Amino acid sequence: MLRRSSTIKDIARELNISVATVSRALRDTYDVSRETRERVLEVAKKLNYKPNLNALNLVQRHTRNIGVLIPTITNYYFSTVITGIQETANLHGYNIILYLTNDSAETEERLIAELPFNHIDGLLVCVSSQTRIHKYLQELSERGISVVFFDRVIEEAGFSKVMQDDYNGAFMAVEHLLSCGYRRIAHITGPSNLLLTQNRVKGYMSALQQFDIEYNEVVSSGFSRLDGQADTDSLFSQTADKPDAIFAVNDRKAIGAILELRRRGIAVGKEVGVIGFTNDSMGEVISPTLSTIAEPAFEIGQSSCELIINQLISKSQVSSVQEILLPCHLITRESTLKS
Repeated sequence: MLRRSSTIKDIARELNISVATVSRALRDTYDVSRETRERVLEVAKKLNYKPNLNALNLVQRHTRNIGVLIPTITNYYFSTVITGIQETANLHGYNIILYLTNDSAETEERLIAELPFNHIDGLLVCVSSQTRIHKYLQELSERGISVVFFDRVIEEAGFSKVMQDDYNGAFMAVEHLLSCGYRRIAHITGPSNLLLTQNRVKGYMSALQQFDIEYNEVVSSGFSRLDGQADTDSLFSQTADKPDAIFAVNDRKAIGAILELRRRGIAVGKEVGVIGFTNDSMGEVISPTLSTIAEPAFEIGQSSCELIINQLISKSQVSSVQEILLPCHLITRESTLKS
């Protein structure tokens, strides 16, 4: 037979105080003395009292749910980010609700328009490639929904953001290719409207300029392996002065580049170097193995979730706006070995 759960009435009876006093002590309100609170907590522990979170949330008008708007969960990067979010949310007693956009601006708009505002306290957002989310931000703010952007962010003022250091990561990738002896480095990148893409292009161009390299070629498209294959095909079909190295905006495009180079009979590494940006586990499986700039995916999920929980606790999004930039690091493998 299951044992009946203890209630605040049981605690009040044990201490011979009012139910209201027990309730205030458990909520640590200002009008309850430290001595009374300690006595209440001691008896609550003895009676194995478990608070009714649903009732507490209704009183406090909190759901303890955080929405996560994300393009996909099927690749290594985003699944790792979600793990960071989930672990942090659990640690603080929050649940997460995933909203998948499938990297579609139309789906993203529909999901935001249909958000169950009474079922979430805050929203973590990684925008779609062609996002049009800007026009909804004011409405979210007016409804009291805290918003934190991560990875693919927008430059809107008044919102916290958590990103990897795209500029310095790109600079590091080009610097590595140059140190390996490559001189005609092309960049196959993502949609030009995204801040992530813009910062990686800036890092790429800055590195070339710093080392007095005149060759530059940027091809912009999507983020998929097929986009990487198509971009590489374009580089080697139309460019008179073909590149001897490719820096890809992510590992999926880099793997696409490797597959296209292999299809053309070009030796990856020895003839054309390839470096990606993610540290997807597929980079260790593809042949040759892929050099990459490793992103702090778990930490991005962790930091963005901590930020939004702090906002929910402080009840003030504007005063706690932060922009967190997390460092990347270089991983060298076979795809950038010339010998």
